[in-house]
Amino acid sequence: MKVRMGEITGGEARALYARKPVVLLPLGSHEDQGPHAPMGDYLLAEAVAERIALRASEAGTETVVAPVLPFGKSDFFGSMPGGIALSHRAFSLVLEEMIGALLRHGLDRIVLLNGHGGNAPVIHDVTQGFMLAGRGVFPCFYLWKVAGALLPEVVGPEVARRSAGHGADPLGSIAMHLSPGRMRMDLLPARPSAPGTCLGLPFSGWGAVSFGGAEVNVPAEYDGPSPDGVGAGDPRLCSAGTGAALVERLVEIGAGFVRHYAAQGG
Repeated sequence: MKVRMGEITGGEARALYARKPVVLLPLGSHEDQGPHAPMGDYLLAEAVAERIALRASEAGTETVVAPVLPFGKSDFFGSMPGGIALSHRAFSLVLEEMIGALLRHGLDRIVLLNGHGGNAPVIHDVTQGFMLAGRGVFPCFYLWKVAGALLPEVVGPEVARRSAGHGADPLGSIAMHLSPGRMRMDLLPARPSAPGTCLGLPFSGWGAVSFGGAEVNVPAEYDGPSPDGVGAGDPRLCSAGTGAALVERLVEIGAGFVRHYAAQGG
């Protein structure tokens, strides 16, 4: 069964798209995920999208996966060598034109599968614009946010508290399950590099420092608070087993939502 739009021939496309399948539009990023993980988390978003499309199609709701948009909206990761991101304006324009190209041919049942937090506000603005113009309601399924909410159910609240964060769970475990050959756990340092400071104050997160118990936002990038690209979570607590459980739940929920969305008329 072909579900990737890039693998469908022109002849197959003319017959398939006349039946108005649901189109999944996977979005990701190309950024630092820590010294041990591939930079392209868009590869994981695309892999999960394909599994959701197959599950939904097998259950009777024809679903295809559009080519993944590999570059996310720029936020904290501009300091990483090799990283590629799009400005707010560019990301918004590309997303608008991708959706518009689908709508031109009546493919108006579109679900976005987001794999990057920085994309979220732009996705909202773009899809709201289409909604206000009366061109459709295109929901967004934020894959890693959903997986993060599922993590305590899979590993327990205490382990989830210690393993969750950028460069760790849930994405670390999902990568260990879906693409173990690309992981380099041997590159993790014995202990994390000490975070820097901004304005002489300690970072309390990405883009924020702490002053007198209050959080103050600052225009800083991730390499200040997280020089190794890893947030608060411990990547050593990630596992392929956890990833397999998270992917199964993502596919189950995602395919169920696709079927629900299709039943509403898209």
